Amino acid sequence: MTINSTMPQIGRRRLLQLTAAGVTLSALGLGARSAFGQDAAPIRWVSPRGTLEVLDDFAYWVALKYGYFGDLKTEIEAGPQDGTATVKLVDQKQSDFGYPSPGVLSLGLEQGMDLVSAFHIMAGDVFDFAFQKGKAPADLKGLEGKTIVLGSAGWQSITDPMLAAAGVDLSKVKYVEVSAWGQALSQGQADAALSWEGLRAQWRGQGLDFDYLLGKNSSTFPANSYVTRKSDLADPAKVEAYTKYLRGWAMGMEFALQNPRAATMITMEQFPGLASQMDPTVATESLMQQLDLMHAHWDRRGKWGFHLEDSWQAYFDAIAKIGQVSQVFKAADVTTNMFVDGANDFDHAKVKADADAYTLSDAYTAVDVAAIQAVL
Repeated sequence: MTINSTMPQIGRRRLLQLTAAGVTLSALGLGARSAFGQDAAPIRWVSPRGTLEVLDDFAYWVALKYGYFGDLKTEIEAGPQDGTATVKLVDQKQSDFGYPSPGVLSLGLEQGMDLVSAFHIMAGDVFDFAFQKGKAPADLKGLEGKTIVLGSAGWQSITDPMLAAAGVDLSKVKYVEVSAWGQALSQGQADAALSWEGLRAQWRGQGLDFDYLLGKNSSTFPANSYVTRKSDLADPAKVEAYTKYLRGWAMGMEFALQNPRAATMITMEQFPGLASQMDPTVATESLMQQLDLMHAHWDRRGKWGFHLEDSWQAYFDAIAKIGQVSQVFKAADVTTNMFVDGANDFDHAKVKADADAYTLSDAYTAVDVAAIQAVL
């Protein structure tokens, strides 16, 4: 297959080099922030995907609209698309929370960063592989010998464990990095592209119609979580503030569970440009694809943000086995459920009442939630 020569190829250990490179904050376009303890300092959350114009962060917009964060000041920023920036910014005290995949978290831990997974959002594997129509293999093993396009080199830490678990010889996989990776796949510049729940619906709305192998159908690994500094867990004031903050996110998720159309409409109103990419049905499907993973394994978790330690440990064992990291991290040391009870201690009846009372537009009233749920 011919690869566009402007698309840099990712070497087998390039992602570790990127993490070790020590990208400066000025290079990322982010200045210094005030210390958390100062009255004026908001709690800051930075996205790993380089944009906020997606449905992914719906719980924040719901929480903001309904005052679920209480008297806390909050900031949410897109951040750079560099896959490892979200953990670097937390470690360097430029952000209080990041939203990395377990792979990116592990790369930060490998470099000695001060990190802990504080609130597990995607309890099922949210990551998928996209293919041009009619070209998807029967399973992930079919990606051996193929070229996969990624939006960031750091995302190789996501794909390698999934492929290795499926029996793929990683030395026979070629990665290519390009910012518009979905478009690159549509133009035939790779065999597959990394995607995720929510994005696959959004891509369809943009006219990028692919076939998929869904991670939730083939992988038992955990996915993205909210990560903060481990040292902050020893500060009672920060623990209290972070608990209140995560409660706001949990209430936003609960709202969406009760009324996904309302949560979608609230988020879409934040970004009018998204309406040109997704109609109400596609937008609601994008949100529900993610919500399905946020609510995954509920019989064992029972609360928003809860980490299943055995799932995380299996993941850390797997990445050490393939040499992605040089040690086996102990899940109990790098994840915590200390915020979960407090974050879920809210008036569920009030959130349901808020969700039920939301006035939908005619376009969102017409969205068939049951039909979307049937194809998730």
